[in-house]
Amino acid sequence: MRQTVFCVLSVIITIVLALVSLRYLTDFWLLSLVYSFQIHLGILCAIGAVVALFVKRHWYGFLMLVAAILLTLHGVIMLREFAGKPPADDTPRLFRLMSFNIENDNFENGGRIADAILASGADVVDIMEAEPVFAQLPRLSQLYPYRIGCSASETCDTLVLSKRPFTRQEIHDIGELWKQRLVSVSIDFDGTPVDFLFPHLSKPYFDDFQSDELQDLTAFMQPHTGALVVAGDFNSSILAPTIQQFLRGTGLTTDFPEPTTWPVAAGPFGISIDHIFTRPPLLIRATSRLEDSFGSNHYGLVSDFVRQ
Repeated sequence: MRQTVFCVLSVIITIVLALVSLRYLTDFWLLSLVYSFQIHLGILCAIGAVVALFVKRHWYGFLMLVAAILLTLHGVIMLREFAGKPPADDTPRLFRLMSFNIENDNFENGGRIADAILASGADVVDIMEAEPVFAQLPRLSQLYPYRIGCSASETCDTLVLSKRPFTRQEIHDIGELWKQRLVSVSIDFDGTPVDFLFPHLSKPYFDDFQSDELQDLTAFMQPHTGALVVAGDFNSSILAPTIQQFLRGTGLTTDFPEPTTWPVAAGPFGISIDHIFTRPPLLIRATSRLEDSFGSNHYGLVSDFVRQ
């Protein structure tokens, strides 16, 4: 019986470790979600290996344990790679950004979400799948008189609100799957012009669409050589090879550790698929997660930015 239990555990753990390890050979889109959960799967495999060793002391159990630990540690190292430089404590805040995918059928919570936006203290707000707050625009406009997106409810995906006027504002298609899911604006913060790109990417298991969208996003970034913020729902964690390639190619960084945003039911044990990135001369002082998901399947993020 003990031999059978050990063999079953070993087969399951080996399959999971093999799937995660494929990231070092291929960035195949169908495994992208598995790669995003590398740390979680590594920890689970390590626990499974310990259980297997209690069932039967065997060299293969130790091999699985070492492999699981190495995959977990490398996952943490990869997350740490894209951590931005921490600013000095006395550096004044330049602006606050809120980014939140509120889920497009979350109409019953539209009023509560609008309340959260108004109470956030954010200077700029990026709302994705924004149709549930479409009816709240009149009162949101009292604090955020400048906006782009949601000119008609049937095309209301990305809505950007600002307390300050836009010096430039554009909406672009990104990739081939969805339309008008990249909003680009520029805002002047007391003499510091900042460019913002707000993408909403497709899910990683929709063939190569997300990879194509990241290539388009990289191309959209090229003319923006100054202060830049890229924020939105990427539908993948930084551990996904496509996201890593994008960050290495663009020099973007983020807060570390990133707050987890999905799935909501997992709370702090989920993964970060919503991101707020930047690059010098901007630094992120801190990124926090909204305490309430307000009925969405994502948590929202709030980041404070300073100029180095």
